[in-house]
This record gives sequence, structure tokens and C-alpha cells, in this order.
Amino acid sequence: MPDIALGYEGGVQGQETSGESIPERLSRELDWNLLHTFMVIVQEGSITRAADRLLLRQPSVSNALKRLEAQLERRLINRSRGRFQLTESGRLLYGECVEIYGSVSRLAVMLRDSRETVAGEISIAAASHVVCPFYDQVLSGFQAAHPQTSFSVEISTSSLVQHAVLQKSAALGFCLVSDPSPRLNYEHFFREHFGFFCGPSHRLFGRRGLSLTALRGEAFVSFKTDQLSDALRPVALLRERAGLGGRIVATSSHLEEVRRMIVAGLGIGPLPIHVVEKDVRDGLLWRLPPYEEPPAIDIYLVTNPRMHHSRAESLFLQSLRQRITSLPLSARTYPPL
Repeated sequence: MPDIALGYEGGVQGQETSGESIPERLSRELDWNLLHTFMVIVQEGSITRAADRLLLRQPSVSNALKRLEAQLERRLINRSRGRFQLTESGRLLYGECVEIYGSVSRLAVMLRDSRETVAGEISIAAASHVVCPFYDQVLSGFQAAHPQTSFSVEISTSSLVQHAVLQKSAALGFCLVSDPSPRLNYEHFFREHFGFFCGPSHRLFGRRGLSLTALRGEAFVSFKTDQLSDALRPVALLRERAGLGGRIVATSSHLEEVRRMIVAGLGIGPLPIHVVEKDVRDGLLWRLPPYEEPPAIDIYLVTNPRMHHSRAESLFLQSLRQRITSLPLSARTYPPL
């Protein structure tokens, strides 16, 4: 078969094998390793970072991309100094790569599922510190009923939780949602209320009956999603309405780190009220206004309708959904107001 040459200004140019269509040739010759490399390049947004992740040299990754573009006869990424942008073909191919990768990675799970006993690992992706009493009860009851099952939980940012479910590396996820994917299902899991807090060394610690105006000008610690266009929009709206536009001294995607920096006295910041109740009792945190009608944030159960779940995963999801439907939202709201 003649070599296919990259001839970009007008796209990729090549020749078909006589009597064989491009789809037939691709189904026979396309290398999954090239698709995997392309998927990692897109996820990293850089050939250099993709090479680091794949433990390969940068020229090898760059050549793999060129080979894939040559085989497909399409430019997939527009790249130049300071520019890295998927073409429409690249966007479509990336979506399919995620599906292929997920299906391949699930083969072992599907083959194990031929046994009668409910067994196997249930993979979960979750945002940091998902504290929900009825979820704990479902976990406990399910493992007691099916002792040959196990759980693997990866803690990540909400956006990466959705990516893990989309890529099928996680059977389900729990996270905040600001930009839902049309390829995923979202079920309202529970609602939590956020309050503002400070640590023991802060000048407002121990002071009662404060108004929101007392917080103006204070250094702020918050989440990276504390933006008007992101998952903590209610918190950002409250800050804007109250004029809490003080200097943001620290941000993190993980609740544990935001809590640490507030306790350490770097500034005031938002935390789920029910999650830090013990810290307040122990004198590590102090609740600040607003004391009534605090911002409400919704946590969602995220699943992929195109994923083939194992028997254990399906039964666990069934248990979760039964508990969700049996409890009104008021019973899944923390703390109840």
C-alpha cells in the first residue's frame, strides 16, 4: 500500500488501496495504540505532557499523532506556538476513543460476571468529602448482603469524576455539576448547605451576632469552583451580593485542603455545614454569617447509560436508587433547615 503523505494547507492527502474503501482499510489496519496516544494528548492538552504521562519521548508522541492523521486523512489538532485546538474531526474522534477505551477496560469485568455469585469490585469516583448518612447505610447493607464484593473509591475534582464515568473507568460517580455532559445521566443525590467559617487565630473567631458586612475586606480561602459560572455558583452569588470581594489568598479543588487553610488562619471561607459540625464543636472552626438561608449546593449521582455494568454494580446502583426514591429531598438535605 502506498504511503499516505501529510499535505496540510488542503488537509491530508492519500490514496486508497485499489478496490478497498477507506472504512474497510481503517477497520483492518487502524492501530489502537495510536488512538490511545491521541486520547492522552487531548486529555493533557499538550504533546509534551502526554509524553510524560505515557513515559515516551516527545518525538514519538508527535509522530504517533501524525501517523493517525495520515491514516484517517484528517487533521485532528490545530497546533502551533501557543495554540492547541481540536478540529471538528478531532473532537468527534476523541469522543469515540473514550468509548473504545472504556469498553476495552471493562472486558475483564464483563467476563467475571458469568459467575452466579454477586462478586467483584465496584469502582466509584467521588468529589472530596461526600458526607451523606443514607449513602453510608447503603454501603454497609450492600456489603453485608454481598460479602464477595469490594469497593474502590477514587477522590478527584467534580469535572474529573464526570470524565472517569464518561471514560468508563468508574461505574458511577458523586459530584457537583456545573456543565452536565449530554452523554451522562444525573440523579439528584443530596443537598448540602454551605456556611462561611474562620479558624481559631482569626480576629472574628468566637464573635457572635455578626452581620455579613463584618466579613467585607477579609482575606478569602475558597474552592476553584467558587465562580459565578461554576458548581459553587450559589456561594459566589452570595459573596458578590454581600460585597465579599476581599483578596483570595488560597484555593483548592479538595475540601480537606480548603478546611486546612481556613483552620490555619489564612482567611475565611465556605465549607459544608454538616461536614464540619465536629470541627465547630472541637473549637477548630467558627461559623460566620449568614446564619439563615445559607447557600444550597446539590450533589449528583452520575452514571453512563452506554456502560455495561457488572451484576454487582447494577445491584449497587439499584440499592442507591431505591433509597433515593424512598426519601424525600427534605430527608436528603444536610443540615435540614
